[in-house]
Amino acid sequence: MPDDKLNSWEARADAHSFYGFTDMPTVHDRGTVVLTHGKGPYVYDTQGREYLDSNSGLWNMVAGFDHAGLIKAAQDQYARFPGYHAFFGRMSDQTVMLSEKLSEVSPFERAKVFYTNSGSEANDTMVKMLWFLHASEGNPQRRKILTRVNAYHGVTAVSASMTGKPYNSVFGLPLPGFIHLTCPHYWRNGKDGETEAQFTARMAAELEETIAKEGADTIAGFFAEPVQGAGGVIPPSDGYFQAILPILRKHDIPVIADEVITGFGRTGNTWGCETYDFMPDAIISSKNLTAGFFPMGAVILGPELSDRLDAAVEEIEEFPHGFTASGHPVGCAVALKAIDVVMNEGLAENVRTLTPLFEAGMARLAENKNIGEWRGKGLMGALEAVADKDSKTPFDGSLSVSERIANACTDQGLICRPLGQAIVLCPPFIMTPAQMDEMFGKLEKALDKVFAEVA
Repeated sequence: MPDDKLNSWEARADAHSFYGFTDMPTVHDRGTVVLTHGKGPYVYDTQGREYLDSNSGLWNMVAGFDHAGLIKAAQDQYARFPGYHAFFGRMSDQTVMLSEKLSEVSPFERAKVFYTNSGSEANDTMVKMLWFLHASEGNPQRRKILTRVNAYHGVTAVSASMTGKPYNSVFGLPLPGFIHLTCPHYWRNGKDGETEAQFTARMAAELEETIAKEGADTIAGFFAEPVQGAGGVIPPSDGYFQAILPILRKHDIPVIADEVITGFGRTGNTWGCETYDFMPDAIISSKNLTAGFFPMGAVILGPELSDRLDAAVEEIEEFPHGFTASGHPVGCAVALKAIDVVMNEGLAENVRTLTPLFEAGMARLAENKNIGEWRGKGLMGALEAVADKDSKTPFDGSLSVSERIANACTDQGLICRPLGQAIVLCPPFIMTPAQMDEMFGKLEKALDKVFAEVA
């Protein structure tokens, strides 16, 4: 191999990087795209090529890649107080202020906040909180966790066990006691002749039957994304949360809203639970919390769980859990600015303005004979590729259709995400109508190219 190839960015990446969630045939055939910087919703690689990132990085770079205010917030805090923890009764002033702000913007009358470095760690932490709480109240057998098939809650051993995706079997997961209910995806999982209302009722009946089978006194909590994100952008069927919450309340099972993706504006409201009109007992936050400018997660506890956990801690004098960078002052300063940017600088309003354009673009592409459905909420959506529209038959997995579409998009300067047989779009909140047109135009060309090859 010539020296210039051996010393290329792609070769250097391949020689020394171990890839996660990456299609290795694509890397072997095409090499790694090595990025150098970003401007607005665009990123640029080492060859100077420009890409419109319709993934917002990984759902999170909602203010774009060069927001001056977010950069300054980090720079100022690094100069003032560059790092600390939140252990031993000490924390930074930024941590205190962020906890106050999260309590204020949460749907709860009052709240308490525990910080992590990611959404995975926040979900893991919430499970430990529930186990700790139930044991302290004399119910150590309450350890089972209910989630749904296609849920994505993270990659730690516990949060991966919550994640209802088959790929975790390579790790010997899920751990015992993690139960995955049916994914509430009416288009894919509805039975022939079953109305959406009947499907929702069946999901509720399944929950009731599962609780009866497992025993309510063995279940620690129920976790749900308002919209399943990394499962393929799957909104729940109509009335889903209104059907299942009374059942969970009847059995005193805490309800946790995983808002890692949906929180802070993605669905058109501050919280996805507001979009779907339900009140959880706690919220898991990450990603948009810092607009992607700092790794951070948060467990936001509603009043009942806060009080019960406070009582449990009093008995043993501490909650023996935390992370070195929990409540990091720079992360908290960035989060405070990010919340202000989303809520007060017009980004949340732009989501609501762009949503009709986004929906219209998705609906137009869904007219393609090889798109089975489009689905989404706010500025998150998916196009499901099918070999046959009427029967909803997917393409043969060996064709790697969604990966091929994503690669065809990359060739045109558009980044989008393949998930199963779907292509997922979750554009930054700063997108303009012209950029929205650019996104759909490039995606349409990629769809036409790939479907002409495989259909």
